[in-house]
Amino acid sequence: MLREHDTSSRFRTDLGWWAWIVGGISVVFTLYHLWYALGRPASETILFAYEGPWTVWMHLALHLGGATTLVFLLYPASRRLLQTPATSNRVLDLALGRGRGVAWYDVVLAGLALYCNLYVFYQYEWLTSNQFRVLSGHPDFGLEGQDQFVALVGVFLVLEATRRCVGLPIVVIAGLAICYGIWGNHLPAFSHSGNTVDGFAADIYLSREGIFGTPIFVSGTFIFLFLFFAVVLLRTNIGQFFNDLAFRAAGRYSGGPAKAAVAASGLQGMVSGSSVANTVASGSFTIPIMKKAGFKPHTAAATEATASTGGQLMPPIMGAAAFIMAQNVEGLEYNELIVIAVIPALLYFLGAFLSIHFEAKRREIRGLPPEELPSWKSLLTRADLLLPLVVIIGTLLSGMTPHRAALMGIATAFLLSFLRASTRLGFRGIIELFVAGARTALPVIMACASAGIVAGTVTTTGLGGQLGRRLVDVAGGSFLLVLVMVMIACIILGMGLPTTANYVVTATVAAPILYENFDVPLIAAHLFVFFFGILADITPPVCLAAYAGAGIANANPMRAGATALKIAFAGFLIPYAFILEPALLLQGTAGELLLALSTVILGLVAVAAGFAGYLIARGQIPDRIALVAGGALLIYPDLMVSGIGLAIVAAGVARQAMLRASGRKTAAEATA
Repeated sequence: MLREHDTSSRFRTDLGWWAWIVGGISVVFTLYHLWYALGRPASETILFAYEGPWTVWMHLALHLGGATTLVFLLYPASRRLLQTPATSNRVLDLALGRGRGVAWYDVVLAGLALYCNLYVFYQYEWLTSNQFRVLSGHPDFGLEGQDQFVALVGVFLVLEATRRCVGLPIVVIAGLAICYGIWGNHLPAFSHSGNTVDGFAADIYLSREGIFGTPIFVSGTFIFLFLFFAVVLLRTNIGQFFNDLAFRAAGRYSGGPAKAAVAASGLQGMVSGSSVANTVASGSFTIPIMKKAGFKPHTAAATEATASTGGQLMPPIMGAAAFIMAQNVEGLEYNELIVIAVIPALLYFLGAFLSIHFEAKRREIRGLPPEELPSWKSLLTRADLLLPLVVIIGTLLSGMTPHRAALMGIATAFLLSFLRASTRLGFRGIIELFVAGARTALPVIMACASAGIVAGTVTTTGLGGQLGRRLVDVAGGSFLLVLVMVMIACIILGMGLPTTANYVVTATVAAPILYENFDVPLIAAHLFVFFFGILADITPPVCLAAYAGAGIANANPMRAGATALKIAFAGFLIPYAFILEPALLLQGTAGELLLALSTVILGLVAVAAGFAGYLIARGQIPDRIALVAGGALLIYPDLMVSGIGLAIVAAGVARQAMLRASGRKTAAEATA
């Protein structure tokens, strides 16, 4: 199922003797990152300034070089090669790369990838010298020799490795960015001064403006460690404790299995970095339980997809995008960001819970019987398994850097695993843990590298400013219309992209439109585009998370996508609310926050009930329209507008009360 819907899961498993080489490189790759993180100070004010044991750029060259090498050894050039066995024609099998092992041409590409990045590592002083910058940036000189070869081949290898382990969408976007960066001077609109092929390659691969920019920096210093932390949780079965805790807390209530699935998938999704992968991993357990409880297959699939997608929005990790966001928003520390982002994320999950609750009420779906739920006693005996998350959150809020928090979380989870037989790892298990840590990080690393091409192009050509001015002109200066257009752009840009690349692209292209042309706080603009980029995973027609859930539930994919859209309605309303009322992002007084929360929560209840067709009785079209329309107005942070919304909601509630009283009277007469 993962191979069907998730490109990152389409790696070779039948490696033969190559398994020893690939496994060895993977172990060294993971251990290197742990060693490098241990050498960094626990508190840094300027992260890019840290230079030991070697410069940050040299570290990133090893980070990207090791990842690209592993991608070519693990991921075949075509998906069909995973399904094509060897034939009797050994010569043709060798030429095409069929059968077990690694194809010869992939070994060549892996060697080239290692060479290009080691060149950056060893030629660091030359690449940062003034002489190199003059030569690479001058149209009459250009690059020569190895510099030209490394720049051109390096960019190609990054794109090809990304295509193999992430998918085509981000490669297409990066390819368009490259074409624009070189030949944009020929365009009738959004033109710039243009560039030579050599000069653009130097900017993208041999400088800190492109591939080795902020995305790959955050990947090499923070994201890898948190992904490894997630692997430790899963490999030591600590992740199962989250599922059991969620089902014990919510499983016995109306629609309990679905509510528990939302909680469990949200907890696991925040560290997975992939809505699709988490949908498949968690959904294989939660979707059958939801179907057994009485939920329709498409509803079960949509619920799991909505929760897994929402996990990418949940602090402290936010699908690994939080670390990049903290670098992009000037003057904002990471530990401040995770506090600010809590309220929007919780409102998203509240909306999902409400949708499921009213749907269960309408369909009269009860919770699971107590004997089918994990006992509180079993949970209490495993309560220590929450300690890794407590340690991470505690160290982050104390002011330590994310990498130090991740290291402490990894150490805590690893040590806890030895306390009981069910979580204890042997020597082989530890080796497999290191291998899995490297393999899990590969798609994220390559996505960050390709996203860096887009970010570098937009920055060096000034495209962001031109887009903002043109969009404002088209919208006639209307702020709400600009928000709608930015929302649509982010959903389109986010289709098929993993979380980190998704955020980098939307933050580079769309976020400046808001904060450069309107009085929008920087953090609000970034969270706005982040929300809608992530929601592309459950927005038809390219709703990959919903498609993955539908595959497990044996449901119609488009129907699952439409249902996920309905369940996740809060995700489409909350960004507008915090843009219009920054108090929801703690950018105001306590009184403003309390008032905004009150109206938003009332609005979420009304809209959820309207979509589900049940509040206190089975609804009809008029009262459902009243609840949805009034609820949307309640969410708008203006007292007059919210007051009108409250009156409309009250009319819808009154009509449902009449329907309920009429139903009771009819039932009583029938009984008599």
